[in-house]
Amino acid sequence: MTTMDRIIREEARLIILRALGEQIDERLNSELLRVSLETFGIARPRAWVHGELAYLTEMGAVTLVDAGSVKVATLTETGRRHLDRTVAIEGVKRPSRPEA
Repeated sequence: MTTMDRIIREEARLIILRALGEQIDERLNSELLRVSLETFGIARPRAWVHGELAYLTEMGAVTLVDAGSVKVATLTETGRRHLDRTVAIEGVKRPSRPEA
């Protein structure tokens, strides 16, 4: 994996966690997450997003449920703690410190 590929994946994983954290029920499907990533200049197919979601599941940051051709991701307590900067998940970019 190239350095740029690693950086893009780490950034994408943080964007996914943030997008989930912004939802009232902390869940979104993989197609909506793909569109969200595109907004940040990361244009990848849904299968790539599924791979990143699988990684986040392995790390305990999200849970996944199959729903037809998409997967529904839900933020876990570990994922929330990463966003709150109380834990660091390997392979996921650290969120910036909140502005003072």
